[in-house]
Amino acid sequence: MTTAAPPRHSRGHAPSSASTMAYGAVGVIGELLITAGVVLLAFLAWQLWWTDVQGNRAQAAVVEDLGWEAPTTVATAAPTAPAEDTEPPVMVEPDLATTFATLQVPRWSGEPERPISQGIEKATVLDVLGIGHYPGTAMPGGVGNFAVAGHRATYGKPFNRIQELQVGDALVVRTQDTWYVYRVTSTEVVTPQDVRVIAPVPDDPAATPTERLITLTTCHPMFSARERYVVHGVLDHWSPVADGTPAELTGGA
Repeated sequence: MTTAAPPRHSRGHAPSSASTMAYGAVGVIGELLITAGVVLLAFLAWQLWWTDVQGNRAQAAVVEDLGWEAPTTVATAAPTAPAEDTEPPVMVEPDLATTFATLQVPRWSGEPERPISQGIEKATVLDVLGIGHYPGTAMPGGVGNFAVAGHRATYGKPFNRIQELQVGDALVVRTQDTWYVYRVTSTEVVTPQDVRVIAPVPDDPAATPTERLITLTTCHPMFSARERYVVHGVLDHWSPVADGTPAELTGGA
């Protein structure tokens, strides 16, 4: 009688040290990628949301700290158009980071009054104070070009809705004692190198200015610094703050 051979039991092969190291490396890389993704999302939340929260709070505090008395009446006297015998008051250019004016835009319903401060440096002005005034350009109401810059995204994004502006829209600038109401005349998109847009006469930088202009600049398109979106305007009229709030801000114009 033939005796059957006992069955063979297959034995598994232990993974090699090289395979173990490879699996470990893949796991570490996966964890690093997940961590990097979480960090990136946290950064985006900070950049796109939290800086706006902080920026809006800070800019509201800047306006409040000005301590300017709010008009209690609506202007009833006819506004004063800029003419040779009725020139608006023009203040002296202040020191860097000094807040000297505010901007309100009726077209941007729901937007707060934004501070305007001297300089366009990100760290000292645009990121913390809102709108910045290009040094050397005209002051509010002055002959030439009152040129300002502001963020379109992040840090309160004061110029976030700039593309909504239309020709004829009011841009209301206030200093402590004077209202200056400008009207939008045109918009354009330029490269960052096209600095003629802040010249005293943007369409002819070599010309001697005779008008009282305003220019708003910001990054374009949204979330990019590839180009600049530019809004131009001209002073329509001015009035003392003591005469009351301009009709443009009360729905009367």
